[in-house]
Amino acid sequence: MRFILTSILIFAISCNLLAQSNNPVPKKVATNPPSSTINAKKTGGFSIKANIKPFNKGYLYLAYHFGSKQYLIDSAKINPTGLAEFSGPKKLQGGVYMIVFPEKNGWIECILDQQQEFSINADTSNIVKSVVFTGSSDNTVFNDYQKKSFDIGNQVAQLRKGINENTNDQTSNSNKEKITALGKEMQAYRDDLQKNNPKLLLTSIFNILKEPSIPPAAEHPGGKYDSTYAYQYYKNHYWDGISFTDDRLIRTPVLQGRFDKYYDEIIPQVPDSINTYTDKMLAAAKPNEEMFKYVLSSLAEKYVNPKFMGQDAVFVHLFEKYFLSGQADSWMNEKYKKFIFDRGYNMMSNVIGMKAAELPMIDTLGKKFSLYETQGPFTVICFWDPTCGHCKEEVPKVDSIYQNKWKKEGIKLIGVMTDGGKDNWLKYIRENKLKGWIHIYQTDEIKDAIYKDNKPGYRQLYDIYQTPMIYLLDKNKNIIAKKLTYLQVDDFIEFKKKSTK
Repeated sequence: MRFILTSILIFAISCNLLAQSNNPVPKKVATNPPSSTINAKKTGGFSIKANIKPFNKGYLYLAYHFGSKQYLIDSAKINPTGLAEFSGPKKLQGGVYMIVFPEKNGWIECILDQQQEFSINADTSNIVKSVVFTGSSDNTVFNDYQKKSFDIGNQVAQLRKGINENTNDQTSNSNKEKITALGKEMQAYRDDLQKNNPKLLLTSIFNILKEPSIPPAAEHPGGKYDSTYAYQYYKNHYWDGISFTDDRLIRTPVLQGRFDKYYDEIIPQVPDSINTYTDKMLAAAKPNEEMFKYVLSSLAEKYVNPKFMGQDAVFVHLFEKYFLSGQADSWMNEKYKKFIFDRGYNMMSNVIGMKAAELPMIDTLGKKFSLYETQGPFTVICFWDPTCGHCKEEVPKVDSIYQNKWKKEGIKLIGVMTDGGKDNWLKYIRENKLKGWIHIYQTDEIKDAIYKDNKPGYRQLYDIYQTPMIYLLDKNKNIIAKKLTYLQVDDFIEFKKKSTK
């Protein structure tokens, strides 16, 4: 049986209890995040004794949540009586931790905060009803809540089953009323729990799960429903009751989901707007080092390879304001720092809206090339390698749309050889009849001169880490699109033409 207590927490809002989970801890231990989460803040140590039937050999594992991932941090051998003990001289940072089964196919969650010396007894045949915590009032409250949620969740599941199987409207309506009543009962239980335990981590978790309650239409401007007002209210109250100095929330399974929803769905998906909200959140988290690490590293991860073109400007903003200024130096390891700085320097020069960098190269006849002497309503730059399998598939397609459409519209197409050798490059151009392109490449002499002058090369300036890679410039050589397929570039050209008209 693979039972995850996290599902009970989620039931607190959704009333959709999942008593089973098909997502066990992966057998491969995840790599540690940028910041260590097992550094102690307070002395006193921890001791967790676990006896989980039927395990009487092998090892139990101690793990914790970090954002959307789980990390194993310790193991304890199970003695013949079934007892395993995790212990250490310093307290662990507060959060939701997991006692992971020997085969890593399930776990039991527990709260670690101020109380870090306790025991847990359970039977995998019925974890919810059998689990007992001793020596931790926090986990006793947690456990009581789990049992209450499980009981009501089962009732709700049966009522929903009755609705799906019964065509009688009266019975269905009665079941729906009972589900509503059970939801209110659970809400009252939860409200009472929070009122009586204001500092409990579970209370903070409930605040994360709570959605802003938009005022009724009568309270909107003009006395009628206003979608703009409703959106602004929801956005402005999204983090109500949630403290960005409470680093316990980092090690819960719920903060990452709310964080991602905020940046993916709630705030405007425009780099300038996103930057404003990232700065506000980082300012709120700054007093707590662990929370600041979490927010900054999570934002960097989200926008280093963003979902939407142009949002890499957010990563550049984070890089320039927080990483370059040294605000993350105290916790970045060398590998992570190299990754952040390599990506930051590579992305700084090709943000959407910036002037494209000159390409100091020569063409097939050995003539010097100048990007800014190339005139056209749009300029497409295709970085490619004649020995690259993907390039061999895509470059002929780029040529086809160029010959049949772009060329007639005066659009310039520049092909930049990145690798593969001059002979292979010229052969491919000749055999595939890539006519009308401006074909250029960089000689070793030009490359050496750039290096000696301590200037960035075109790979850094255009962030060329794979091929083919396509950039679209306007008539003034401003970058207006990048890293798109040739069809997406064509769509973007059409969009820009229409918007200009």
